Amino acid sequence: MQPRNMSMSGVVDLAAVKAASEAKAKAEQARAQRQEGGPAAAETSPVVFEVTEADFESAVLQRSAEVPVVISFWADRAEQSKQLNTVLERLAGEYRGRFVLGTAEVYANQLLFQQFGVQGVPAVFAVLAGQAMPLFQGAAPEDQITEVLDQLIAVAEQRFGIVGAEVEAGEAPAEEAPPRPLTPQELALGAAHDALDAGDLAGAVQAYRDVLADEPANTEAKLGLAQAELLQRVEGADPQAVRAAAAGDPGDVAAQLAAADLDLVGGHVEDAFSRLVDAVRRTAGEDRDRVRLRLLELFEVVGPEDPRVAGARAALARVLF
Repeated sequence: MQPRNMSMSGVVDLAAVKAASEAKAKAEQARAQRQEGGPAAAETSPVVFEVTEADFESAVLQRSAEVPVVISFWADRAEQSKQLNTVLERLAGEYRGRFVLGTAEVYANQLLFQQFGVQGVPAVFAVLAGQAMPLFQGAAPEDQITEVLDQLIAVAEQRFGIVGAEVEAGEAPAEEAPPRPLTPQELALGAAHDALDAGDLAGAVQAYRDVLADEPANTEAKLGLAQAELLQRVEGADPQAVRAAAAGDPGDVAAQLAAADLDLVGGHVEDAFSRLVDAVRRTAGEDRDRVRLRLLELFEVVGPEDPRVAGARAALARVLF
């Protein structure tokens, strides 16, 4: 990682100019109130917090008018992102309120993941006066991270008049005990997850297959492989052409499979399931087995506890028996 030029050129639009003016006035008012002993605009918040889509406006956008907000996107399956969070949390405590850190788990915050244009984790952004800007992606040495943070704090004060409010050192999060060493199997599975999160679909498929070669019953690896293969199948597909082919020839098994994949990736789970159940009904022999096995793979991707899976299983059973 190289430290970003924090000029914010190309980031702030006309709406941001207005936001910056309002943020600067609000920050100056808050500082004046503190100096006069008056009530603060809001209670002092912890320097580290969890970001959710439900409270994003109040926890991030509104707070960014008074303090630089750093957002770290992470995934439980991406060990590198969790290690980066540990460093950022410690630094947030050491900086004592000159910036606050929000951690956003990508699978729980898919909308934010898409809105920020995150390509993979770890990924770190800043929000100043309601305006988002990328800081860096991937792991980085701590001295480079602190350089980026120092630049961010300088831009926040010079451009927006945002300086944050100092908090007591005791408010910093306590460091956790070192995690136990990972087993070789966990390391292999973690590498597969990291490849999937980074968008390396071919690498993820091979890594999951390597795990399953040693542990054929590993359910997490089976799920990961099904997800990676699904994303690999739809990569580069032309949705209009795929759907037109499926609609034009209901008996074309390959076309129905491709359309079902797009349905599932697009969030149309029940459409994907019903399409393949209908295809099973219309086919026989090897074609029927091919469709049935793909449907079972999609069940794995969605998860056996999902009620839509239970309904589709019942429909499949009625067709088969």
